[in-house]
Amino acid sequence: MKLAVLTGIPGSGSTTLLNRALEEVDYVHLNYGDIMTEIAIEEKIVDDRDSLRKLPAETQKEIQAKAAKRIKERSQRDNVIVDTHCTINTPSGFLPGLPIWVLEQLQPDLFVLIEANPDEIIYRRLNDETRSRDVQKANEIKLHQEMNRAASMAYATLTGATVKIVENHDNHLDSSVSKLVNVLK
Repeated sequence: MKLAVLTGIPGSGSTTLLNRALEEVDYVHLNYGDIMTEIAIEEKIVDDRDSLRKLPAETQKEIQAKAAKRIKERSQRDNVIVDTHCTINTPSGFLPGLPIWVLEQLQPDLFVLIEANPDEIIYRRLNDETRSRDVQKANEIKLHQEMNRAASMAYATLTGATVKIVENHDNHLDSSVSKLVNVLK
């Protein structure tokens, strides 16, 4: 069984790409934040996902580690692809989406980064009426994708996983899906 981690900054099209690829591969799709929410609700710590970020940092770390363990256990029975953030761009700087206590539990086989050109991401964000996103300049988007690359290689160094970048450009969805499917096989 394989355990893959899929990431992409908002507007990269990672969700669209993943949903299409899942039609062609035998993987269970798990969203890291959803698993954390399930655990916190089971433990009667929160009532909903939005309450997670209001918990003390230490509590969040404990839930992160428990989520990684639950995901790893699931990957013993099924191929699993985890949808999560590689890095989070906060006002005080970039935060690792997969800190060491998560990686130690998770031990993924593969990291897949979904990327697009900054101008494509800007256009997608502006036209997505379902989300309220911060406006960023092309150089800020480029930096976030570069930070994801650096972080994913650090994660791979710690876990022995491989890293694959799949480009998801406008009007090339089928080609991008095919590349993702081939990586997951």
